[in-house]
Amino acid sequence: MPLALDVAVEVAKLNGVCIRPIEMRRLDLVTGREEPFDIPCGATQEAKCPPCAKRNRYLRMAQCREGWHLEAEPVTAPDPATEDQRWLIEFRADVQAKRDHAERVGDVEEVTDWDEAIAEIDAEINVAGMRGNLSGRTVAKRSRSTRRRQDAPDLPRRAMSPTTLGRAFTGADGKVYRPSMFITLTLPSYGRIRAGQGVPVDPSTYDYARAARDALHFSKLVDRFVQNLRRVAGFDVQYFATVEPQKRLAPHLHMAIRGTLPRAEIKAIAAATYHQVWWPAVDEVRFEGEHLPVWTPRAELPDNATYPDGQDGDYLDPETGEILPTWDEALDQLDQDDEAEPLHVIRFGDQVDVQGVLAGTPDADQCIRYLSKYLTKSLGDTLDTDDAARRDHAARLVEALRYEPCSPACPNWLRYGVQPKGAKSGMAPGRCRGKAHKPEHLGYAGRRVLVSRKWSNKTLAEHKADRRAWVLSALGLADDPAQADPHRYVWKPVSSKDPTRTPLAKRLLRAVADRQRTRARLLELQARAEGQPAQNLSAIGEAA
Repeated sequence: MPLALDVAVEVAKLNGVCIRPIEMRRLDLVTGREEPFDIPCGATQEAKCPPCAKRNRYLRMAQCREGWHLEAEPVTAPDPATEDQRWLIEFRADVQAKRDHAERVGDVEEVTDWDEAIAEIDAEINVAGMRGNLSGRTVAKRSRSTRRRQDAPDLPRRAMSPTTLGRAFTGADGKVYRPSMFITLTLPSYGRIRAGQGVPVDPSTYDYARAARDALHFSKLVDRFVQNLRRVAGFDVQYFATVEPQKRLAPHLHMAIRGTLPRAEIKAIAAATYHQVWWPAVDEVRFEGEHLPVWTPRAELPDNATYPDGQDGDYLDPETGEILPTWDEALDQLDQDDEAEPLHVIRFGDQVDVQGVLAGTPDADQCIRYLSKYLTKSLGDTLDTDDAARRDHAARLVEALRYEPCSPACPNWLRYGVQPKGAKSGMAPGRCRGKAHKPEHLGYAGRRVLVSRKWSNKTLAEHKADRRAWVLSALGLADDPAQADPHRYVWKPVSSKDPTRTPLAKRLLRAVADRQRTRARLLELQARAEGQPAQNLSAIGEAA
């Protein structure tokens, strides 16, 4: 006999109801009334919550469709500042002036107090709906020569036009066409692959080390491609892109681009795009096994001051007692070496697919579905396959990633005699908790969906609000008063140890009933609009 809770979960999935709702309580500060609410978990992976993942996929499809073939420039003017926002900025100016005065008179303790106050005010500024910060860059940006590599072809540059729209073409019938593009970019080959299986013919000759580094830095290569694309196109190219794994487990990119360029130029841009990783060398393994660096605390500074690098200790060689160079010291040594070479250079492969797409065609809808096809699955879903060869291939890639530094703060730097950025006690090579080192991500720690700022001129939250507003309008319901006056309510999560917590089964049943009522009402409105009698409604609608 099946468990009642399991059946309730299945019914919730069939009705598109979140199966992991977060129970919250909302307190109305005006009336003193407290109400329970279930907030969807918002998972994007089907393995965690299929209804939420499906809802997120449809939301991304709507975002892609709305921005791909715009015929007019999106309005990018920011909203006018509110009175509260202006007051916050004025208050921030007063505090900054007092902090600067304390610094001039040499009152270190007061400067520290004002710095803490400024940090809190900056946080309030962001909460109030303002982007960015007023403190500016506090650490000088480290940069190297931007001279192009000799082995990379040069690219033409066009004068930039202040537009995000591509060229328009007029047909013989006078109709105006504004085509766009769908591009697929892949990484180079690391060895021969068995056709249709995605596993190497000879694992001993497959370059897993290069595959691991390419996956780690793939997001940077995509950024370089967009920069080069805009320079060559001559306008502010907008894009909607997704990152997915190939059968060989290497990440590749699908990108919808507003506007069009010749296919030859796109392929030339991909061939000329590269990214250099200027990190310390990792050729020599200095510490491994039981022979690992030892942490030693630093001397405390007066007035509870902190060291410039933010560390309160150092790692040293247990045999010689030599302190390992910090991250900044290692980069300084690299900058001073005129013969230094980058740790890694990543490029795209030869396989570049470019398709022209017109708005409103079946090809456009198919591309949108293809872009969002794998958004509900993790990059490492192929690890759960029954194919032993694919499991072994994935295991070898994960092992190659184990000791590969994924970021300046990665503990794996200790293996090569360099302290990670912001080093702290307890670090050990091979035990990085970074996203890139988890098997389900296969080395790629970047975002799965990449959307340019002027794509649809809306954030994902605004697209979600549009869909919500449409449903409320169709049902003839008023919006939640919390949307109009958010300061009127206080939200707090219900602890799992709270004895008054509503059981999951009851919350699922309540959500299913609400969903069925909503669906029945929408079906009724649709039937009236189409002139159908009420008895032709679905069984779900009649039951509700």
